[in-house]
Amino acid sequence: MLRVHRHHKDEQTPVQSVTSAPESLEQEQAHRIKRYLVTMAIRTACFLGAVFTGTNGAPWWVWGSLAVAAVLLPYVAVVLANAVRPRAPGSSMPVMPSTDVPRQIERDHPDAADDDRRER
Repeated sequence: MLRVHRHHKDEQTPVQSVTSAPESLEQEQAHRIKRYLVTMAIRTACFLGAVFTGTNGAPWWVWGSLAVAAVLLPYVAVVLANAVRPRAPGSSMPVMPSTDVPRQIERDHPDAADDDRRER
């Protein structure tokens, strides 16, 4: 005989919604790597543009702006690559000191004093 289990409405367990699930670690890392590579590609284009415009007689502010961008973009790329998503509230707990304190070694035991003398 087959038994059918029915759930009551008051026994509902919370289910993770697909839309509220966080991005996986692999996807997050791939996104950060892609963002870094795009930023460094822009930096390379700025550097080449600064060299090209500077050698062909463009105004100083054009090649200067491109050169400044080429110098500052590596910092921006690293900061963006190291930016991780914030932790979900309640996902981490503070670490509390342990209440178990190890016992002190008793110094008045004769073997302990002999061991100390041998170490010196």
